Amino acid sequence: MNRKRVGILISGRGSNMASLIEAARSESCVYEVACVISNRPDARGLQLAKNAGINTIALDHKSLGTREALDEAMHEALLANKVEFVACAGFMRIMTADFVARWEGKIINIHPSLLPLFKGVDTHEHALRAGVRVHGCSVHFVSAELDAGAIIAQGVVKVLPGDDADTLAARVLPIEHKLYPKVLNALAEGRIRLNDNLVEFTDDDAANLSLLAAG
Repeated sequence: MNRKRVGILISGRGSNMASLIEAARSESCVYEVACVISNRPDARGLQLAKNAGINTIALDHKSLGTREALDEAMHEALLANKVEFVACAGFMRIMTADFVARWEGKIINIHPSLLPLFKGVDTHEHALRAGVRVHGCSVHFVSAELDAGAIIAQGVVKVLPGDDADTLAARVLPIEHKLYPKVLNALAEGRIRLNDNLVEFTDDDAANLSLLAAG
């Protein structure tokens, strides 16, 4: 099987990155992780990727100076590693419209809320403050506007009495780890496509990727 080559972008510990790498070990997975790129040379996820035998690239956004310089360096690194799809996994930098346009329909992100609610950071705190009864995560195509790309799939958990941000996050994270590899695999198979900022599914299995967790 000719696996599709994926580049993963991280900024921190790389827990979603690790789930994507683990899923790629399955014979049924149609993608392979070609490289992991971080904008932080001290990101813990880089060592995890190295331990898994994956090529890692550290591009310090502070020394590069501008978003344009970082994005150009990332683009060149992705091309050098013959990447076909890009998965953002805790990548905490806003990308330029030019970079997003270059990878349109090929770059996805996982966000810890039920978009379009609670874009940006501190999503679990915002969910609790808003008093919502359900919370979760969303996998979406990356667009030039932050956390506003077309939504592919979502996983849901109940908000329980007595929840704080940590307990809520602890229930959402396992859903992220289950959902993201499935979506990336379906994208690499060509079963999910972006067409005029709308998501198209080629079959019911791809369309029904969202998970429901009752706890």
